[in-house]
Amino acid sequence: MSAAIDKDTVHKPQETGQMNRLLFTATLLSFTLGLSAQTLPYAKKHYNLTRGVAIAGYDPVSYFDQKPQKGSPAISYNHSGVIYYFVSEANKAAFAKNPALYEPQYGGYCAYAIADGDKVKVDPLTYKIIDRKLYLFYNFRGTNTLELWNKNEKSLLSNAQKRWSEIIRK
Repeated sequence: MSAAIDKDTVHKPQETGQMNRLLFTATLLSFTLGLSAQTLPYAKKHYNLTRGVAIAGYDPVSYFDQKPQKGSPAISYNHSGVIYYFVSEANKAAFAKNPALYEPQYGGYCAYAIADGDKVKVDPLTYKIIDRKLYLFYNFRGTNTLELWNKNEKSLLSNAQKRWSEIIRK
């Protein structure tokens, strides 16, 4: 007795090969996109780090609660070679889920100075959240650049964006 074979369920060798190649390509593409989503947006040399640690050890998530706090080395997260400290496992988990949401702008350098094309250290307690983004500022020796920034924020923000694009291409 012979079984009836439905011609629609029979796969021709060339169709199977094409399907396997398509599946392989899709898998490779999704893997590649996944890796690139976890890499730094620019070279590590453009991050303001102290012994490999960002924001002088302050928890980036804590800024969004309006209470910047020093994190703990015991609760740290290494994001593509840049280390962040956190005050809690919950903050660490929030950051790990979406680092771009919490990382300081301009690699953690002073936003005011970046508008002039300069990378300048910051006081981690001198900051501003603008459109859910963290901006840090220099505040030493009687000069608080956040105060200067606030006088002309729109223009300085535009300049900083342009200058930062130039800086990270170097």
